[in-house]
Amino acid sequence: MRYQGELVFDGAVYDHDRDSVRLTGQLNRVFEYMKDGKWRTLNEIAEATDAPHASVSSRLRDFRKPKFGGYEVEREYIGKGLYQYRLLVNSNLDEEL
Repeated sequence: MRYQGELVFDGAVYDHDRDSVRLTGQLNRVFEYMKDGKWRTLNEIAEATDAPHASVSSRLRDFRKPKFGGYEVEREYIGKGLYQYRLLVNSNLDEEL
């Protein structure tokens, strides 16, 4: 998936000119890595996508929002305060949003 056009990120400290390209790139990299539906920790996702842990967590939350696809993102506790995540891609979603 490659998001095209204008994505509408938001938040109290979001600045479009400063953040839009960076966040869109993160969103695309995380999606490409996670679209296979495999379970992964935030550390694994961060290392594979070259994105900070906090940003990976934010992008996973973004995927749940309708404007970013309305995907199901599952979370599973694996011990010692550690969770793993997987992205379930909607089979009827157009890959070229």
